[in-house]
Amino acid sequence: MASSASTQLREGWQELPLIECTSDRQISYGVVQPGFPVADGVPIVRVNNLVNGRIITHDAMRIAPEIDDSHRRTKLRGGEILISLVGTTGSVAIVPDELTGWNVARAIAVIRPDEKIGASWLKLCLESSQTREYLDARANTTVQKTLNLKDVKLLPIPLPPPHWRQEILSLISPIENAINNLVDENRSLESVAQTIFKSWFVDFDPVRAKAEGREPEGIDADTAALFPDGFQDSELGEIPYGWSVSTIKELACNIQYGFTTSAKAEVIGPKFLRITDIQGGQVNWSKVPYCIASEAEYDRYRLRPHDIVVARTGASTGENIYLPVVPDAVFASYLVRFQFDHPAVARLVGAFMRTTAYCDFVQNSIGGSAQPNASAQVLAGAKLVLPTPVLLRQFAEIVEQLDEKLWHNVAQSITLADVRDTLLPRLISGKLRVPKAEAMLTAV
Repeated sequence: MASSASTQLREGWQELPLIECTSDRQISYGVVQPGFPVADGVPIVRVNNLVNGRIITHDAMRIAPEIDDSHRRTKLRGGEILISLVGTTGSVAIVPDELTGWNVARAIAVIRPDEKIGASWLKLCLESSQTREYLDARANTTVQKTLNLKDVKLLPIPLPPPHWRQEILSLISPIENAINNLVDENRSLESVAQTIFKSWFVDFDPVRAKAEGREPEGIDADTAALFPDGFQDSELGEIPYGWSVSTIKELACNIQYGFTTSAKAEVIGPKFLRITDIQGGQVNWSKVPYCIASEAEYDRYRLRPHDIVVARTGASTGENIYLPVVPDAVFASYLVRFQFDHPAVARLVGAFMRTTAYCDFVQNSIGGSAQPNASAQVLAGAKLVLPTPVLLRQFAEIVEQLDEKLWHNVAQSITLADVRDTLLPRLISGKLRVPKAEAMLTAV
């Protein structure tokens, strides 16, 4: 399953187009015009709900029942595979039974697997690096990245004998689960950092406690002493005494657009970070593709520790991530890089850019255009509150411990993904038997 039409399989093995691996010989996309959200309507899955091979439902949109009725073909029963067609293309998840009765948005296709093949096998194939390369080569990027349903239907699926498929699943699934667990842990670590940032620099909890004669909660006496005990007026309203207001632009030492080139599934150069790889302030580096870059291009666009990159176009405009440490990677042209002279300032700005306030700023700046986009200058125009330098350093030192654990998880997930991507193509083509692959895993 490469960017060509098919994979060179073991003699006697079968390969079918995806459409022939379905129970009803249909692959359909969902609700085209959902209308205005309805509080008590039917929930639908959108592209932003597909995260790391699972469906996240905490902010699900709901549509009117009559609209849902007109899209019965994609009404979910549990057990289907969903694949995203627009924006973050190629994201895949199996529908759990508890989502029975839901529907999906236009940007998602619904696949009902043939029981003899099974959802787990199809998901494994659809998430492979070979499939990503196949789909990337066929994606339309005129406005935003879009997959044609016809190409999805024709996507070649290798079908080893059933017992061989089960052996491969038993070998690869634990690797996938380990990677997903590391990504989930990193999401939790970032949530802890954001909770500290919000308490200190948005809600000003320690300052309010001291102003009311109370001891600040959750911090030691030395840290509490770094906070003032009152407020002053500013252009952003009341802020703590001695603090100031600045913009991202004023704090940054470099603001830069990214690298224009093509993503490659095979390991042929540095990783190529794109808008679609950033989801909820996290990057699953195990799924980031590679690219070819000259020495000069690599030097100019190589990501460095404490960089912040922000999406500047499409539905994800304003999506961003702070990178305490990075793998060998460059960043794509639809991203903007912000760099700062001091890591502590970068960490503070990175936390600020994950807040609702920054998201609202970006949305208000780009308006309601059909294809949102924002220049680097617009993205850098947001104002934020700056604490004293000593408190800024204290914040950075505390969250640095979280960032170190986060990066350890990233490095581990990349190693696991490299193993998976090395073994899987050879396993599903029959060039490598499972016992030998198990021995290779033991040596890792």
